[in-house]
Amino acid sequence: MLLVRSILIAFSLCADCFAVSLCSSLSLRSVRGRTVAMVALCFAVIQTALLGLGWAFGYLFVGLLSSIAKFIGAALLIYVSAGMLREGICGQTEGRDLNGFRNVVLGGVATSIDALAVGCSQSLSGVPFNEVLPLLVSVFAVTLLSVLLGIGLGSRVGTRFGRPAVIAGGAVLLAIAAIILLQGLGLL
Repeated sequence: MLLVRSILIAFSLCADCFAVSLCSSLSLRSVRGRTVAMVALCFAVIQTALLGLGWAFGYLFVGLLSSIAKFIGAALLIYVSAGMLREGICGQTEGRDLNGFRNVVLGGVATSIDALAVGCSQSLSGVPFNEVLPLLVSVFAVTLLSVLLGIGLGSRVGTRFGRPAVIAGGAVLLAIAAIILLQGLGLL
């Protein structure tokens, strides 16, 4: 039962990783195996690390995290989606895509704030490390696979539909950010 629970949590945490990798990969300059593996590995490491940090520091940051985590995540997604919309509408590409380590890390962090909060909740619920370890492994594996799938699908869409697909991807990420903000404000 612990493994099933861990896998279900992993799938819920990596849904936004899949969405960001799918949308952001529309303009990925290089869809070589090495580039895709680097992006997926970076997302998986960041997601897993923030989950672990959340668990380790849950008692210290729970009050602060619960009040601002959604806003940080939404702000990062707004930044990413604004760049996508700018690229799609005006043809400007700087700062939005998964080209470059800085952009990959930004995307990874934007999609992993919720993992930090989940880690904190695990800690505060008294979940011992031996029960968190399967969750960490599950999150790493599922995130890695979801990003690989997202980039694979997104790059195919990008070659067929180009700028309209980038605009649609930016709009989707902006909608996700709006939902996160509404939830953070208690309006949803």
